[in-house]
Amino acid sequence: MQLAVPQADGLGPELVTLGVLFLLAYGLGRLGKLVGIPAIPIYMVVGLVASPNFDAVPFLEFESADVELIAVFGLIFLLFYLGLEFDVDEFFGNARRLLISGGTRIAINMGTGFVFGMLVGWGTREALIIAGMTAMSSSAIITKLLIELRRLANQETPTVLGIAVVEDVFIAIYLAIVSVVLSGETEVWPIVLQLATAFAFLISMFVIARYGGRLISRLIGARDDELFTIVFFGLALAFGGLGELLGVSDAIGAFLIGLVLGATRFRARIEALTLPLRDVFAAFFFLNFGLALDPSTFGEVAVPVAVAVVMTLVVNTAGGQLIARLNGLTPAQGLNVSTMLHNRGEFTLILATLASAAGLDPRLTPFAGLYVLSMAIIGPVLAVNSERLGTLGAGARRVHRVDVERDREFALAEAAMANEEEALEVAADDALPSTDIDGRPHRERDPEY
Repeated sequence: MQLAVPQADGLGPELVTLGVLFLLAYGLGRLGKLVGIPAIPIYMVVGLVASPNFDAVPFLEFESADVELIAVFGLIFLLFYLGLEFDVDEFFGNARRLLISGGTRIAINMGTGFVFGMLVGWGTREALIIAGMTAMSSSAIITKLLIELRRLANQETPTVLGIAVVEDVFIAIYLAIVSVVLSGETEVWPIVLQLATAFAFLISMFVIARYGGRLISRLIGARDDELFTIVFFGLALAFGGLGELLGVSDAIGAFLIGLVLGATRFRARIEALTLPLRDVFAAFFFLNFGLALDPSTFGEVAVPVAVAVVMTLVVNTAGGQLIARLNGLTPAQGLNVSTMLHNRGEFTLILATLASAAGLDPRLTPFAGLYVLSMAIIGPVLAVNSERLGTLGAGARRVHRVDVERDREFALAEAAMANEEEALEVAADDALPSTDIDGRPHRERDPEY
């Protein structure tokens, strides 16, 4: 690490540099909020600026190894909090509808992403990673946008959150498979054993979360916030390590213990205490990922990233309309769904971290970084303007209906001049009652309302 201050014993220079980085992240974060950019790309940019590979600000050079352990905490608490927010009862109660909508979207995105990954030509395992990178949305950014844009009460919001839930389940399964693939094992039976162990771990934790809430509540109960924080902090780290030992990665181990603790009566209390831990440690994770980026490598992945961005926008927009049809939503609401699900973030970076540790093609890291930076900016901008774009589409449909109504009135007038009885029959057939059978006005059933 290099710092333009006199060298001193201890960690003084490192602490000063790290403090400056976080203050810089704060300043850029405030500016980002003004234009609707979430914090994730901001932290990555700050890490990139402080990277030894970026010479524009030499006095801020910082080594990734200095925050690596804390960055691991960030990864663990990102997935731990995701597990806490996962509603097991809601998932099983609406499993059929959610699986159809979310499963269809995942199948389309994963299939398209894998074909794209194969066309890139970096390798089959790399294609599997690219498929996951381009398929999975960012739950953190989606939740944040729904709150900031005040869309929690929107009709399409339960569909968006339901799809995010299905993706969370798929992430658990996908990471278990990816961990086995990245292990480099070639013998059939060791692979089968590792997959069986991973899925047994997943299923057992889901069962505990579903039926063991009361028992877990008795085991972890503590009135003192300090002791309570220590116990779930320790559980998150321990199960992260256990997941790593069982071959399903530390991230998914943390997700599963979060799932279990989220099923207890202490869920709200744990979420309140975990939130600041998640935010601080996650900042280290994204900052550390930015430190690993080398801007000189962006050129060789610029074309694949550009194609991936266009592919994501096109496939997600079409998928949003399909989801709207499956859930009885309007095209405008389908556009809201798709723009929310455009966002990519933490999961893409997690996959890049796993791929780097497994020794896969080094271009995956700059690909993930540039892709997330692009989508984490484009996604929120489109989400902010999606209702306006939907209104434009609705306006066009309204003009079309006005033209159709005008033509019908002209035809009716002509019929009236030719035959009065025929005109009355046409009027009777075409006239709309003021209410439906259920008593609601017709305009309430109009897709625009």
